[in-house]
Parts: sequence; C-alpha cells; structure tokens
Amino acid sequence: MTLRKIAGLGALLSLVTPGLAMADEVVLNSGDTAWMLTATALVLFMTIPGLALFYGGMVRSKNILSVMMQCFAITGLMSILWFVYGYSLAFDTTGMEKGVTNLNSFVGTLNNAFLSNLTKESLIAAFPESVFITFQMTFAIITPALIVGAFAERMKFSAMLIFMAVWFTVVYAPMCHMVWSGDGAFLWDEGVIDFAGGTVVHINAGIAGLVACLVLGKRKGYPTTPMAPHNLGYTLIGAAMLWIGWFGFNAGSAAAANDTAGMAMLVTQIATAAAALSWMFAEWITHGKPSALGIASGVVAGLVAITPAAGAVGPVGALVIGLAAGVICFFCATSLKRKLGYDDSLDVFGVHCVGGIVGAILVGAFGSPSLGGFGSFESIASQLWIQTESVLFTIVYTTVLTYIILKVIDLVMGLRVTEESETVGLDLSEHNERGYNL
Repeated sequence: MTLRKIAGLGALLSLVTPGLAMADEVVLNSGDTAWMLTATALVLFMTIPGLALFYGGMVRSKNILSVMMQCFAITGLMSILWFVYGYSLAFDTTGMEKGVTNLNSFVGTLNNAFLSNLTKESLIAAFPESVFITFQMTFAIITPALIVGAFAERMKFSAMLIFMAVWFTVVYAPMCHMVWSGDGAFLWDEGVIDFAGGTVVHINAGIAGLVACLVLGKRKGYPTTPMAPHNLGYTLIGAAMLWIGWFGFNAGSAAAANDTAGMAMLVTQIATAAAALSWMFAEWITHGKPSALGIASGVVAGLVAITPAAGAVGPVGALVIGLAAGVICFFCATSLKRKLGYDDSLDVFGVHCVGGIVGAILVGAFGSPSLGGFGSFESIASQLWIQTESVLFTIVYTTVLTYIILKVIDLVMGLRVTEESETVGLDLSEHNERGYNL
C-alpha cells in the first residue's frame, strides 16, 4: 500500500463500492477498531476543549466566551452538516475513475446523503464505517473552527454560523474529496502527499482566515491599543491538549493500529518538540526573552507542519520540518504580520497556513527513501513540484471562494458587530454573558 496520502482514506475507499457500502472480503479487526475509536475521541478533544482554551486565553477577557461559544457551535453545526450531506460530498466515489477528470473528481454526489447507505455492519478496511465517518467528522469540525482565530473579537455570531456552513459546503468538502477520496480524485491522481491534512485542513483554514480578517478589517484600536492575551494559562493548557490530541489526528490517519501509526506518532512528537524549541530560541534571540505564548505557538506550528508528512517522513525529516516550521512561522506571525499590517487576531495564517505550506512542500523531499522517508516516489524534484502545485491550487481555490462567500454575507446581513458592541465585548453584546463575574 502506497504512502502517497493515507491508508485510511482513498486507499481504503477502494475496498468499498461507489456508494460506500460494505465490502464482503473485509473482516473487522478489534484492535484497529479500538484504535480508531480512541483516535476519533482525541481529535474531537482537540477542538473542545483544546482549541477553545487555546484561543480563549489569547483574546481579551471581554471576548473569551464568544470564542469558546464559536468553537462549540461549530462542533454542533459541522456534525449535523457532515451527517446530512458533508460525508457524501467528501467521500462518495460515484463516477470516479483513475486518470479521468470530471465533476466527480472535484466533489462527491449526494448518493450517501443522510448516511443512507450506512448499516451497522458496513466496514471500511477493518473497522466500522460508522467510526470512519465520525473520525472524518472531527476533521470537518476542527478545520472551520481554526478560522475563528483570525477574525476573533469582531464578527457577528449569526454571520459566523452562515459563513461556516457555506464555507464547509463549497470549500472544505470539495477539498477533502479532491485530496482523499481515492482514484479519480483531482489532487489524488496528481500524486499529492497529504497524510492528515496539510492542504485539506491547515492551508485551507489558514488562507480562509487571512481572507476573513482582511474583509472584516482591523479590530477597533489595532495596532495602537494594547490587546494582550488575558489568560496565557488557558492558552498553554489548550496547547497541551492540542499536542496530545494531535496523536489521534496524525497516528489515527493510518486508519489502523500498525507500523505507519507508530511512525506517525514518533515523528509528530519529534517535529513538535523541535518547532517549540526553534520558535522559543528565535524569539529569545530576536526579542531578548522567551515567552509562554511563543512556545505554545511553536508547538502548534510543529504539529501543523508535520501533519501532511507524518506518514511519509522518518525521524530526521521530522526534525528538519519541525525546526523549519518553528523559525519560519515565528517570523511570519511577527515580523511579516507587522510589516503587512493585517489583523489576524490569533495568527491563524502565520501558524496554520504557513506551517501547512512548510510541511506540504518539505515532505516532497524528506518523504524520499534517500532521505530516510517512506514515500513511494522516485524523483524528489518531481514530487516537490507536485507538492508546490497542490499548495498553490489550495491557496487560489480557497481564497477566491472564501472572498465571495464573505462579501455576499456582508451584503445580505453584515459581517461585523457595531463599534459599540466591539467596545463592550462580544461576550455581552452577542451572548449577554460574562466570562468573569467579579
């Protein structure tokens, strides 16, 4: 089985019929099933409470509940949309044929809407299809939730819900399909390596976040008014939860309790540790002191960067990817952000998009067996170009559609809260609650 993407997605879908029905030759494996159940819970743990705390600690105290509320609401909304039509759009393989590009290469049909073909006995690989559906549901949850950090403290809650629903439908589900749905999928057939979501999750969410913060404009008072994180303890706890949960994200993407999962776990730990340290030392050298926010951001940068590469690189490759991600993301989230002047509240672009790009491209080199990797490609130069093309395609596709969605919503109902509401804080103005009652 090739390591071009992940054993648990397109390659596994080749075991089932186009309608995602049960394959007779597959037998349930209790060990694989137990691991995938665990991995699914770990990925959900990344969003609630992990991301909610990570983001919640970085905003001002008057907005902590609004950010946490958005994470919880997105969790509920995406779960239902995934059940209704998202899973079908992302993973239905009707009309797909290797080497043939048609509409089904870009998005699935609605043949499996409302999970109409699912039975209790349906299997994908050696575990229940119901577990696979839930595992992928957690990816569909965290991807739009990541975008929240870019426009934190200024978007209407109602507009956020509409935006996320539409963005999930026209951006996330098709990207997921193009990369992971197997033979006949547009980027899959191109030979793109994306083990657990460099393009599908992180570049996708990161570039959408940048577009969102540019369309909404800067927060009132930015950058002259101090907007320091109100509780870095929450942020560190959230980062720790993300680090732990990410083993489900990456090692779970092997879709089995096997050697690929084991190696994915190891390289995830190495890359994350390397990025945390490289960000910390880069900040120490540049600003004179290392910060808690910096090391937490470095942790996430390393997790992001190793995500597309976790099934194809070895320990040395993971070390290089982590070191590169920490330094590059540090400068993009600080120097580049200040120079360009955009108000990405919680550095979604600088960490997720940039980190995703670092990992998505470097796997084209370090996935090679000649550099200690486990990829099936022969030419590093060719694979680097394939990876670069996938990054550029994702950026253009997501930028254009995200911009259109936001502008239409702004025209119809408005995106941004009033100046008065922003001054009071979104906790009170949008939810009539306070995070802290003294």
